[in-house]
Amino acid sequence: MSWLNRLAERRMQAARLKGALQGLSGEGKPLPDRTSDAFITPGDAIGFRIMAEAGVLPEEIVLKKQAQALRDTLASLTDETARKAALAELARLEMRQAMAEEARRAFMKG
Repeated sequence: MSWLNRLAERRMQAARLKGALQGLSGEGKPLPDRTSDAFITPGDAIGFRIMAEAGVLPEEIVLKKQAQALRDTLASLTDETARKAALAELARLEMRQAMAEEARRAFMKG
């Protein structure tokens, strides 16, 4: 174990003994599922988490959720006209999502 890990463990143990880790939000609850964070940079993951905790979602996440909901609906559509309309809407949502992601990346670089 490195010196930094030992220092962190000592600090956490001291805080635990003082009771500083009691009554925190989320105590006793399972950790949130953040498996999708593996595919984005740590900086983006932190930014998304801060926005989510504030009740704000970036446009690309809203579009991603809308596209997934439409995919779920599309699976049950049998009418060919309705399927074509749903596929066109899905393509539009996915394009807007890609544009929003690219705009964020460009903003972060520059």
